Amino acid sequence: QAQLVESGGGSVQAGGSLRLSCAASGRTFSNHIVGWFRQTPGIDREFVAAIRWNTGTTKYTDSVKGRFTISSDNAKNIMYLEMNSLKPEDTAIYYCAARIGTDVRTAPGQYQFWGQGTQVTVPS
Repeated sequence: QAQLVESGGGSVQAGGSLRLSCAASGRTFSNHIVGWFRQTPGIDREFVAAIRWNTGTTKYTDSVKGRFTISSDNAKNIMYLEMNSLKPEDTAIYYCAARIGTDVRTAPGQYQFWGQGTQVTVPS
């Protein structure tokens, strides 16, 4: 059974940076898509970014393009989300997720494995 554990959340002033990490274990992720979603109270979980583990192909939601970078360290089975120029609207719980397959999907229901989430707060 796959396990995903996020870390790196916290509170940062607007314009600041954070790096989230997602440590993956329990299965081979070479044929997986791994990604980040975020959720705020009363709003559906939102796709942020994803990466195809074995090729490095990435996809981002428009609101984070140019500010966030997703990457993976395949040797360590860790995925990262580098977040720069943070805005108050980036405040959310960020979840790491993985899906079996080779195509990047943005719907949460297409991901089979989830972490517990890490809070990111950018005060206004």
